[in-house]
Amino acid sequence: MNRRLLIATFNQGKLQELRQLLGELPFVVSDLSGFSSIKPIPESGDTFLENASLKAGGYAKQTGVLTLADDSGLQVDALSGAPGVYSARYAHEGASDGDRTAKLLAELSNVQGSDRTARFVSVIAIADEDGKVINVSQGMCEGRIADAPRGANGFGYDPVFIPEGFDQTFAQLQAELKNRISHRARALLGASEFLRRLTAP
Repeated sequence: MNRRLLIATFNQGKLQELRQLLGELPFVVSDLSGFSSIKPIPESGDTFLENASLKAGGYAKQTGVLTLADDSGLQVDALSGAPGVYSARYAHEGASDGDRTAKLLAELSNVQGSDRTARFVSVIAIADEDGKVINVSQGMCEGRIADAPRGANGFGYDPVFIPEGFDQTFAQLQAELKNRISHRARALLGASEFLRRLTAP
């Protein structure tokens, strides 16, 4: 019997990406949409680590399922590290990915190419069935912000983020390539190693 692993998200883009990255591990992977009475865990932390830990522990306690939560975001140097932990809530309440990207580009409209440096950061926390955080890992991907959105793959800020060493945005890259170099992929390396040890016979 494969053990259950809950991915603490309703975001189908994120779920699909994590499913691909965790593909070879012996887990039945599901997301929060399978739990009708789930109460949302507020992301009230000041850091990605705090938010990932809050979500992993909180949803594991509610469901009694081993839970993996990630908190990730974009840090733009010219904006003093914003949007940071507020990446998903950067524009108005209920804003779309396009709204957030448009706001970011508007704020960078007077910033020239070499000053548009940025990085994606991801922290992944895993909590056991009792809600205790048992592993944390972090990943980072350096890059810069494009002048306009490009590409149709990915989600979030992917259409405006150009990873270091590339001319294409995350949203233009093939999923397999993005999944090798992304912040989430790097954070998941540590998480996967931990999960592999957890399920070793």
